[in-house]
Amino acid sequence: MGVQVVGVGSYAPDKLVRNEDLAALGCDPDWIVQRTGIVERRHAPPEIATSDMAVIAAEECIEDAGVDPSEIDLVLLGTFTPDQLLPASACLVQDRLGLSAPAMDLHAACASFAFAMITGAQFVASGSSKLVLVIGADCNSRVVNPEDKQTYPLFGDAAGAVLLAPGSDRQGLLGFAYGCDGSGAELLHRAVGGTRRPFSHDAPSNGSHFLAMEGRPVFKWAVRVVTQSIGEILELTGMTLDQIDVFIFHQANLRIIRSVIKDAGIDPRKVFNNVQRYGNTSAGSIPMALDEACRAGRVHRGDRILVSGFGAGLVWGTILIQW
Repeated sequence: MGVQVVGVGSYAPDKLVRNEDLAALGCDPDWIVQRTGIVERRHAPPEIATSDMAVIAAEECIEDAGVDPSEIDLVLLGTFTPDQLLPASACLVQDRLGLSAPAMDLHAACASFAFAMITGAQFVASGSSKLVLVIGADCNSRVVNPEDKQTYPLFGDAAGAVLLAPGSDRQGLLGFAYGCDGSGAELLHRAVGGTRRPFSHDAPSNGSHFLAMEGRPVFKWAVRVVTQSIGEILELTGMTLDQIDVFIFHQANLRIIRSVIKDAGIDPRKVFNNVQRYGNTSAGSIPMALDEACRAGRVHRGDRILVSGFGAGLVWGTILIQW
């Protein structure tokens, strides 16, 4: 407790890619809507990378907070699609923003923002930091295979950011449940590009440098683990679903979200979604949805907001925030 969100911001590229635009790749527009709820997504042009989107989202967040950037003393960037393997993209963001602060990437796939949020809150609550910039950003269109007709339509590019600062003893993280099940690593992964199978000019990768996902088991796991983690949060805090004002889930798939709503017994009117317009933006999805929810008047001081991220690892992070 004692941590508050003082600013929010987000960014999505201008290039709009509708389901109909993917028909040329052999994708069925009707199938995409029926199986995912996604109608359109944004793709970054070649000259824009993950750090560029992160910078724009951060600038919007800083402006929203009305703070002096020189006061930011920590930068956390959640991403699994860095500009390059070295250095951390957070360092590039720090430089572009003209900040004097330590900066680091935090990689937990689509749960990266949730993990970064939990981490940043600890720095503020402990007194180690006074103003933490937490960003989630991913440029998924660069790492998904256009020939994978079931996976490629799911993903889009975007970034979102929040600023964390000391708050009252009534504000902060009421509770969080996060974890990892590495036995499911092969269900969602990129095989080539690391130290086990480095990039090579000598042999073809046969598409192994792209993201690969086994959709059905990931779907079932996501519904189960998010529902379970919500139950853990309620037990930990002694609260009921009725006491939570807004739910924002990782915008991976509308069918996953609807299944969680049904299994957990959540009032659908309390759930904010934008996956229909942006697709799965990985680490960018929760902060972007949070920004849109705030600007739509869905979030107010004193509200209890539950956010939940989940993805490759397999990892998950669910947080209940007293706004």
